[in-house]
Amino acid sequence: MSKIAIKVENLSKAYQLGNFSTGTISRDIERWWALARGKEDPFLKIGETNDRSIKGTSDIVWSLKDINFEIEQGDAVGIIGKNGAGKSTLLKILSRITAPTTGKISGNGRIASLLEVGTGFHPELTGRENIYLNGAILGMRKREIDRKFDEIVDFSGVERYIETPVKRYSSGMYVRLAFAVAAHLDSEILIVDEVLAVGDAEFQRKCLGKMGQVSRGEGRTVLFVSHNLGAVENLCNSAILLDEGNISTSGNIKDVIRSYQKNNEPKNEISFGEESVVKKIKLFQVEDKITIECYFHNSVVLDNPTIGIVVHDYNENKIFGSNTKLHPPENPVFPSAEGKFTALITSPLLVDGIYILSLWFGNNDVDFFVADKLLTFKVEGMVKYIYNHQENCGPVYPNVYWKQDNIY
Repeated sequence: MSKIAIKVENLSKAYQLGNFSTGTISRDIERWWALARGKEDPFLKIGETNDRSIKGTSDIVWSLKDINFEIEQGDAVGIIGKNGAGKSTLLKILSRITAPTTGKISGNGRIASLLEVGTGFHPELTGRENIYLNGAILGMRKREIDRKFDEIVDFSGVERYIETPVKRYSSGMYVRLAFAVAAHLDSEILIVDEVLAVGDAEFQRKCLGKMGQVSRGEGRTVLFVSHNLGAVENLCNSAILLDEGNISTSGNIKDVIRSYQKNNEPKNEISFGEESVVKKIKLFQVEDKITIECYFHNSVVLDNPTIGIVVHDYNENKIFGSNTKLHPPENPVFPSAEGKFTALITSPLLVDGIYILSLWFGNNDVDFFVADKLLTFKVEGMVKYIYNHQENCGPVYPNVYWKQDNIY
């Protein structure tokens, strides 16, 4: 029988917006006394969900609402969802950084967590001193840190700066050292938030490999929050999808990711306000061709308006890009204050799926508008001659010609 690493029952977390006072001293004391005894705030208003896109009627927001789940020891679990879904709040409660408003958590094992860049670091202390400080905060004894010190420094890749105060470190160096400490703690549970995105691609792969080793090789439990669904799918065997503080679905990693993608329908068109030089982006597909239209308007004439695009797959891997400098239009670009650029992609060779468009617009070498991953779009029936194409072959289906020669 599998051992339960984490059990969450009826977990909720409420935050008060604006002024924290109830308005009277007697009610403030009543609220304080209830919270001190672990009771629910008697002045909470019920039913206000954490939807940032609409204006609420209450000054109370439920970041999490009645969450229930169990995680078995040795599982690698991804926590996914849109911004504001409650992912980081859940991890902070599991890490004992903040307390739940209602509900309880039980489990087995020591927890090592990495939720924010520089958590547990003192800027005036050196890297060496912060390894001991951070390790102590995470529950490591000095003998344990002594034994693993060289391994931590080697993994972090900041050996040259280990005697330098960390206030002089870049954010990437911060996260390298912090992750190295957390990953080498002999904990039963490792919790990692999106903070790994700060590191470079090589270090991200190194971290994911370490977390895979921790989970599959050492039998430790891993909770991983990331918007990079490819990284989550590669590392985790199951997932929990949060939506406005509630569990939308949970279970097999592929099924949960598919549900997340299905519930976030692509937008093939997006418009911007008066303050933006780019007014509208429109994308549409006709048979095996994709057309992207960009409408722009500026207060003065641009002597050389320039536009560029990058297409990612849904796991945020770059597939291809183009711009009017790299691929100049047939007719030369002319000075203009407003107009439309059209990009016609005639042979994208994309398999069916959801893709992400990034765009920048400027004049010569000056960027006026930069939008990373601003628009999602769906490709359907693009490559009609695919036979038994496997999901793990990637999003692009190029023409490949095989030849066999007899060698005697």
